[in-house]
Amino acid sequence: MTCRFCPLRAIRGDFRADNEGEGGAKGKIRKMATESALLDGLTDPQQEAVLCHDGPMLVLAGPGSGKTTAVTKRIALLLERGISPWSILALTFTNKAAGEMRDRVQRLTGHRDTRGLTIATFHAFAARQLRVLSDRVGVPEDFTIFDTADQKAAAKQAVVEAGLETGNWPPASVLGAIGHAKQVLLGPDQVERNAGDFYTRSVARIYKAYQRILERAHALDFDDLLRLLAVALRDDAALREQLGSRFQYLMVDEYQDTNHAQFVIASAIAAAHGNICVVGDPDQSIYAWRGADISNILDFESQYAGATAICLGRNFRSTERIVEASSGLISRNDSHRPRELHTELGTGEAPVIFASLDEHAEAREVVDRFSRLHDDDSVPWNEMAVLYRMNAFSRVVEDAFRAAEIPHVVARGTAFYQRKEVKDAMAYLRVLRNKSDDISLRRIINVPARGIGGTTMDHVERFAARHDLTLMEAIRRRNEIDAISKRAAASIDRFVGMIDDWRRAMSASLLTPSLADLVARVLDESGLETANRARPGAEEEIDRIANLQELVSAAADRDARIDLDGEEAAAASLEGQLAAWLESISLVADSDAIDPEQGAVTLMTLHAAKGLEFDAVAIIGCEQGVLPHSRAFDDMAQLEEERRLCYVGMTRARRYLLLGRAMARTQRGIQERQAGSQFLDEIPADAVRVVEPDDPWASAPAVTLDVHPGQPVRHPRFGLGRVVRFGHRPQGATVTVDFVEFGARTLPAAHAALEPTDASDTTF
Repeated sequence: MTCRFCPLRAIRGDFRADNEGEGGAKGKIRKMATESALLDGLTDPQQEAVLCHDGPMLVLAGPGSGKTTAVTKRIALLLERGISPWSILALTFTNKAAGEMRDRVQRLTGHRDTRGLTIATFHAFAARQLRVLSDRVGVPEDFTIFDTADQKAAAKQAVVEAGLETGNWPPASVLGAIGHAKQVLLGPDQVERNAGDFYTRSVARIYKAYQRILERAHALDFDDLLRLLAVALRDDAALREQLGSRFQYLMVDEYQDTNHAQFVIASAIAAAHGNICVVGDPDQSIYAWRGADISNILDFESQYAGATAICLGRNFRSTERIVEASSGLISRNDSHRPRELHTELGTGEAPVIFASLDEHAEAREVVDRFSRLHDDDSVPWNEMAVLYRMNAFSRVVEDAFRAAEIPHVVARGTAFYQRKEVKDAMAYLRVLRNKSDDISLRRIINVPARGIGGTTMDHVERFAARHDLTLMEAIRRRNEIDAISKRAAASIDRFVGMIDDWRRAMSASLLTPSLADLVARVLDESGLETANRARPGAEEEIDRIANLQELVSAAADRDARIDLDGEEAAAASLEGQLAAWLESISLVADSDAIDPEQGAVTLMTLHAAKGLEFDAVAIIGCEQGVLPHSRAFDDMAQLEEERRLCYVGMTRARRYLLLGRAMARTQRGIQERQAGSQFLDEIPADAVRVVEPDDPWASAPAVTLDVHPGQPVRHPRFGLGRVVRFGHRPQGATVTVDFVEFGARTLPAAHAALEPTDASDTTF
């Protein structure tokens, strides 16, 4: 495709100075000088992207390739060449990115009038258009936009109005399902027509109730903004023509992250003129779980015949060895579009792949290497980051940095013990330890929902105040509170019985379960795990379950540190262990405020790290089943996205890159051997340095038991049961048995005293 603003036309332009007069000639020269300044310092592909303005164009921009520079200079050059600001629309994904683009354009254009220039997020642009087009689109002109908290409250109310149990429909799951429908432009009636099972029919009922709540409040949520504008543009040819005539030059940043609604909006506006420039990198498409459709960028040249394609291959961020390692990995993806990537920042140090005995050794290795970079190479703490696949991995790393007194912060997330599901679980344990802890009891008496609502608790609290009782004492006397319904009373009885069962187990004298076993039982029997599991598959739900399981591992760590001959002998009883552990966690929260004079090391998920860069990056948990996640094993599309996620993490590093894995990792209190991630083997061997420790699993003496998973067994204390699994904790091999009378118990394999028995001895 020929561009009327291409470089050759500018070079060949005839100034006709003699005919235009001295002023015209000087003006032309000044204009040429301004354009030359805008192109100064750009690579050839960047210049091509800046200079070509007409028709469709795809700019494939690798990590650190200067795409923002190219986009902003392209806008500045359009303005310099007389294109009205009113005709230019640039869309991106975050307010920060939009603000940075606006600031850069303003600096580049100086005092030029840019009123009417639209640089905005998709959502801000859609909100503005819907207000202007309110009558045409059918929304109230005075609509408000529900934020995240508003949406959660509306989702809870919608579940109630739909006649469903709130405990079975967490707000996050509800909003995820509704959001997915809106992203593909489906309204509640369409979802209802398409429903084919109980789950989808229930979602349709909740969706309809949710929309009624929004309509009553004259409100839209974030997904409504995109859906309503996309549907209007799709169905109204006059509106497409109107917006297409207004916005003659359209640019879309991070195009690989667009969902279907955003694709429809961009395509509709560009339909009138074809002047659409999209910038992105299919190798950094990591948000499919949030609705992003990688085919939008992969199919761009098919959608727009004759489109110009430009590759920005020079990396201005990372050294050569990091570029080589990351490029070698991502080339394994079928969706990868081959292109030459290079850097002029020198060879640099080879990325280090290191294996550690367990997650604690892995964290210490990161701390040690970061400390050396800080002390020997003067790398500031705020130029270092630890990245991980799941939020739960932050706990051990937080502990290691805290022990080393290194400032650190969990970015775009919450410190482990401040996460909601973890705080809920800790509240259960505090109630178990302290009968008078009213605050913790209030938090969890109806979490998950069990029919003890706000009205019931109001009656209980008034009774407690009148008789000077704790809440626990009051609910134990619930038969004296006439206003409590029979259903709520039964729920209270079950709750109190559950707490009492745990207390009895905690004070048992023979073969007392470990702290980890106690925590696992609380998570299971309280319903917290089930409630947070809700609809498995969403990233948020995977994270919540992983956090709860990591809490069991934290308790197992505490078990491993108990020394009966040392200063913790007083904590030998399970009740004492629980009290000491709860106290240590409270102290953790108080010790987090370290003076961040030199900044702080950033801890964050790989997803949250996109768009950022640091001098030194460590990616931990590079293990099969973690990165890539186990759910990707049988799905090639998901496996490729996991590989892109690893690539994004690697390309955050400027100078130093660490890739760590644990040879054994504690999961739900059980230490299990881990295989290294396949991605580590896919990185070119000559681009990295590999450090492997001795494998203790190869030489450790095995404990031989004449039983196998599924085997019926008899125990001298717990009686009949069935073997569930074998595992390994820090203190040695274990066997988990599901006993008929006592439920699941995890026993030291060396002292399990299990006798194989005939399945006919009992009914399981």
